[in-house]
Amino acid sequence: MSINFCTIASGSSGNSVFVSTDQTKILIDAGLSGRAIETNMAGVGINCADLTAIFITHEHTDHIQGAGVLSRRYNVPLYLTRGTWQYAQKYGTLGKIAQENQMMITPDTAVILGDMKVKPFAIPHDAAEPVGYTIQAHGRKIAVATDLGHINPNVAENFYDADIVMIESNHDLDMLQYGPYPAHLKRRILSDIGHLSNVSCGAFLADIFGPKTKYIFLAHLSQENNRPVVAYETVKNILTAKNIDAGGSVGLYLADRYKTSGVLTLH
Repeated sequence: MSINFCTIASGSSGNSVFVSTDQTKILIDAGLSGRAIETNMAGVGINCADLTAIFITHEHTDHIQGAGVLSRRYNVPLYLTRGTWQYAQKYGTLGKIAQENQMMITPDTAVILGDMKVKPFAIPHDAAEPVGYTIQAHGRKIAVATDLGHINPNVAENFYDADIVMIESNHDLDMLQYGPYPAHLKRRILSDIGHLSNVSCGAFLADIFGPKTKYIFLAHLSQENNRPVVAYETVKNILTAKNIDAGGSVGLYLADRYKTSGVLTLH
């Protein structure tokens, strides 16, 4: 019995994560074009035709772009909050979805698919009704939240005891402050419903780190306001200061680069 994890895409241009067991195969988000997701998944030996479901975190394009295409092409159910669904319907970002594939979810109410338990939880982000997810199967737990302005107790609670953690490390504070973004966009990113900085990400990881934590993935790095080496070293240094062997006994990875390394399996 095992659970598999693979980053299909991560960053400002698109986000998607694959999680599977012997019985169940899901995507969390589909933020590239349908064709790009098919190509990236095929590159690590995954066929979109085998998908059981697609779970959406929120309606922003870099999380939802290919979801409607994949749902129609492979008859895959979409799981999303009512707020996300209503926004997508208003602006036509999903296209027409078959009635039987419109699966409304509620934060803190788990969905059971085969041998997998998927629980959405509310996150602070500037979207209609955004969520992160925990996925549990065969005694293992994965926690994913790629867009959030700050850490609140509900988010922290859902990340405790996860074997695999995928968390936003969006920007370097100095790069954002002195970078090219207009003032209003900087304020949005820095707000409590914006995005998580490298420092905030590292502090959160140090706080929720426990004996089960084996792999950490830094996600949704800004192309303009971050650099892979900056995010990695900032988080690693914070964890090291707390006597956490990140990059050693604890795997620390950049999600956008790990996707080329294949599927991670936990037995």
